[in-house]
Amino acid sequence: MLLYDAVIFDLDGTLTDSAPGIFACAEYALNKMGLPVPPEATLRRFLGPPLAESYMKYCGMTEKQATYATDLYRERYIPIGWKENKVYPRIRALLNALKERGVYLAVATGKPEHTSIDILRYFDLLQYFDAVAGPTPQDLHADKGALIRRVLPASKRAVMVGDTAGDVKGAYDAGIASIAALYGYGVNEEVLAAKPTHAVETTGDLCDLLCPEMEKPRGFFVTLEGVDGCGKSTQAAALKERLEQFGYPVRRTREPGGCPIAEEIRKIVLAKEDGGMCAETEALLFAAARAQHVKDTILPAIARGEIVLCDRFVDSSLVYQGMARGLGLDWVKEINRAAFREGAPDATLWLQMPHEKAMARRMAVSQPDRIEQAGDSFHAQTEAGFEELARQYPERFIPVNADQSAEEVTEEAFQKLFQRMRERGVL
Repeated sequence: MLLYDAVIFDLDGTLTDSAPGIFACAEYALNKMGLPVPPEATLRRFLGPPLAESYMKYCGMTEKQATYATDLYRERYIPIGWKENKVYPRIRALLNALKERGVYLAVATGKPEHTSIDILRYFDLLQYFDAVAGPTPQDLHADKGALIRRVLPASKRAVMVGDTAGDVKGAYDAGIASIAALYGYGVNEEVLAAKPTHAVETTGDLCDLLCPEMEKPRGFFVTLEGVDGCGKSTQAAALKERLEQFGYPVRRTREPGGCPIAEEIRKIVLAKEDGGMCAETEALLFAAARAQHVKDTILPAIARGEIVLCDRFVDSSLVYQGMARGLGLDWVKEINRAAFREGAPDATLWLQMPHEKAMARRMAVSQPDRIEQAGDSFHAQTEAGFEELARQYPERFIPVNADQSAEEVTEEAFQKLFQRMRERGVL
């Protein structure tokens, strides 16, 4: 049985880690005013209360100066700062679980209401909330108890979740219970001194308290494929950052490699001098590295509920050794049977780019490895090979136009992947 059927959350320090953007924008305003930037311990006090109030309290400003500082802050915050934010791990899954059980959900925050709504929408969290309350742009002060009462439903067992003493006191003022989120920005001694009804150290503890029957988060295995030089490594790094912003734990890995034994094999198969290595040996070495990689890295990460991003996987062997080297798909599938059976990808981001353009880009930044030196005919076959696999596995392959700016590729890849994850119930 759930303890509460109405849960009201603070935003900063409770649902999201907004510290980097807030710090940067607060410093921006102080620098523009020619004023000293206080130490980080003081800047952390800006996390939660209205800005003008913090500038007056912690930087000694008058109300007029604080209003001007707030305007300067917004110069940077509106285009950039609000996205310098991360959803805390497991928060998305908690909100979904509570919503599925009919719990009323709301946000009561000292951050401006319109900005809070924008943040919740951007991180795809707004869908879970029945109401959002925050100060208007004209408000220099915000009473937390009043904000809570604005979204408090009648006849509900309600609780306020927040990371500061102000959240706890606001809950008392509104006549409801409170949960102190000690993982957030508040000074724990002050928060606990306010005597919250409950206190949690982590978001996992919060899940256990509010929804003890929540299912364990499921992992998701994503591979990135494409011709040499299409930007897989760049996109893997960028996607890791975006997914972590949205609250997902991510394990980035690669093939060949990804674990100590497989990394040693990588040195052999990608060495510029192959010593006469035949196609069969090359394929078997890739398969051996992959078998170890699956058992040592991929499967354990998925079992922990992580999103695994792997730069190349079995599809590359099918294309490079099975098709371009002429060994045949059936033979390559057979030697990779364990990887197919135990570690098959949930989704494959196929970065589409003409092989000529991709190789030109690759050659411009570093010396090619042994496989990249195989020649134009070989790389044309790999391009055709990925096109064939995409036709064979349309339910798994997600095409992404890699022939655009890196930022545009990341945006397209993330949006398509995020949509696929939601369709598969990955939260």
